[in-house]
Parts: sequence; structure tokens; C-alpha cells
Amino acid sequence: MTRATPPGRQAFLASGRGRTALVGGAVLAVFAAGVGVGALFDGGPDAAVVAVRDPSPSAAGSASDPVGETRSQPPTVERAGPSTASGVSTSGAAAAADGGAAPSAGAPKAPVPRFDCPVTGTRASSAAQLTAALAGASPGDAILLADGVYTGAFVATATAGADAPIYLCGGRSAVLDGGSTSGGYVLHLDGATGWRVAGLTVRNGQKGIMVDGGRGNALQDLLVEETGDEAVHLRRQSTGNIVRGLTIRRTGLRKEKFGEGVYVGSAESNWCDVNGCDPDRSDGNFVLDNRIGPTTAESVDVKEGTTGGVVAGNVLDGSGLVGADSWVDVKGNGWVVTGNRGTRSPTDGFQTHVVADGWGRDNTFSRNVADLAGGSGVGYYLHKDVPNTVSCTNTVTGATGGLSNRPCT
Repeated sequence: MTRATPPGRQAFLASGRGRTALVGGAVLAVFAAGVGVGALFDGGPDAAVVAVRDPSPSAAGSASDPVGETRSQPPTVERAGPSTASGVSTSGAAAAADGGAAPSAGAPKAPVPRFDCPVTGTRASSAAQLTAALAGASPGDAILLADGVYTGAFVATATAGADAPIYLCGGRSAVLDGGSTSGGYVLHLDGATGWRVAGLTVRNGQKGIMVDGGRGNALQDLLVEETGDEAVHLRRQSTGNIVRGLTIRRTGLRKEKFGEGVYVGSAESNWCDVNGCDPDRSDGNFVLDNRIGPTTAESVDVKEGTTGGVVAGNVLDGSGLVGADSWVDVKGNGWVVTGNRGTRSPTDGFQTHVVADGWGRDNTFSRNVADLAGGSGVGYYLHKDVPNTVSCTNTVTGATGGLSNRPCT
């Protein structure tokens, strides 16, 4: 099937097993093996790997972000709350159930369906046991954490698939603590694929969760808080991952301008550091049904070089914004931003920006609810005269400049 788009926009094509989808001019090739984005529009989830094949735009322009590097009873996994607002991770649920806006019809489907953690597996109750379990994990394994504080920097590298994922699960009182907000990642999925991480608390690192070169991973119902910079970062060609149902708060304790909630890709100024000077194509990632804020920088920051992702059903609190001027800033191509609800912003609600030639275009905003509470800008700001769409299904209140700096369609 085809989805109608405004003149000059690339049509979206339905994708299923073995078919392709055109998203904002990029071709998403869907394969039968592995984990990734399946059935992007109508139809159920379908295990697949996504490869994005579009011409590389020239990398002109710059961005300012530097790379900030540097056996007990089974636990009960505590849910962070219902995750139904987007209409993406669940089928047709009402947005009002979790405070989000109504999703658009034909919203893309999540690459990984919502999951339950196993009740049996390898049990860990200390940092040493957790480190050993992560190092020895193989497809089909489950690592179950007892309540307690696990201090250290934890790394997962094993690869798995949709048919036999690797689980890392615990209750909200199972806390991964990085020990300091000045450096390090609390949990690093480094080249890992097919992981399912649920229920835990992650806190007290420069970055909370870093995914480098990860595919088909799902972060679900976590609490990520008290980070020096961003809470969750998907980087270095990380594709087909899902960030769903997280509570994210108190970021930017080291540097306020780096305190994003969810950060996808890499700034053009960092491409030489992270990807051999080529765009960081962290494509086809989904950010769904999260409660994000207060954060010091954007709730969701989508970098140039990324294509074909979804930001849907999130509840965004801008009361702590001091290092940014919007909840969501999209600098990539072909992103769908739908059914989100934001409150309080110093300037705008949702933005696009062109910081590298050929990027910051073919993005669509629909059915979002923006309450700027006196913000000085607009609900939906589109940078430069490049193709992007603000649907008239979006709403705004409390914005000095009104709905958008461009006419809605």
C-alpha cells in the first residue's frame, strides 16, 4: 500500500518481510533474518534487519556537541507505568491512558514488541556476579538481578536474535550505579544485538546507557536518572533499537547543554571520531511512550546522519531546560514525530534544524500536543526552506508565536 504525502515528498511504502519501505527518500531494505524494523506501517511486528540505502549527502556545516567520553529469590520486575500512548508499541490504545496525544493513523510499528522477562535464569546479587554474567551471556540467556546497588561500569557485547534474545532484568530497586557523573557509561551495549533490558534503575554516570553499534535491542520500563550528560545514547550505526516506557530525569549534572534524555546518532562535528568521518547512520530507532524530564537539554535529540526513526507517545517535561530551547530537535531525515505531549519550554516545542547539507528534511510532525506555558517561540519550528511537514492535527497552547513558523497541512 502507499501513503499519500504532500507534493514533492517521497511516498511511504508498506514494508513487510522481504519488501522495502521508502522513508523520506531513503530505502529501508527489510530482510527476514535478525532483528530490526518490520512492518513499518500497517500490520504486526515482523523480525527483520534494516539497512538504509540512500545517497550520502555532503557533510557541510557543523554542530557544537563534543563527544563526552570518556543466588537469591527471583526479583520482581516493576513496571514504570502503562506504555500505550504512542499507538505504536501497542495496538490502537487510547492516548489518554498515559497522558499522550492521539497517534496518527497508520503509525509505524515498533521493531521489537513489548516483552516479559523470564522467571528463570542466571541470578546475580553483586557487581562481580553481574559482570561475569554479562561476559558469559549467550543467546537465550536471562540475567536476573536481586534488589541492591551494583556499583561499576557494566558492558554487554554478546550478539543474539529475535528468536533467542538475551535478557537483563530486575526490579526498580536493582540499581546500576556508575559511581560518578564525571565519566564513564553505567551500562554499555557495545556491539550487542538482541538484548532485552527491563525494570532496572540506572544512575550516577556521565552517561546512563550507551548503545554503540547495537541492533535490535530493547530498553523497556527503566528508570535512568542523575547523569552527568545524557541518559540514553544510541550511537555508531545503532539500528532498529527501541527505547520504550522509560522514566528519565535529572540529567546534565556535569554539563547542562549535554543533558539530553534520549540522544540518537552523532553530531557532524564528531563523525570523524566515531565513524571514520562518515555520517553516523543510527537509523530506524524508536523512542516510544517514555516520560522524560526534567532534563537540562532536549528530551529527544535526533542528530544529522540518522534516518527513518520514530518518536511517539512520549510525555515531555521541559521545566528543567537550560541547555536547549525545545523538547525535540530533529536534524536527521524521514523521522516520524507523533502523539507526543510536552509541557513548559523556554522557546519552542518541537524543532528541525539543518546543520549539515542534505539533512534535517522529510520529517513529519502529527497529533502532538504542545503546552509551552508562555514560551517565546512556536509549537513547531522548521529550520530553513527544506521539505518538512507540520500537520494541522498538532495543537499548541501558551506559545507567543502560535502553532508554527510554517503553515500546517
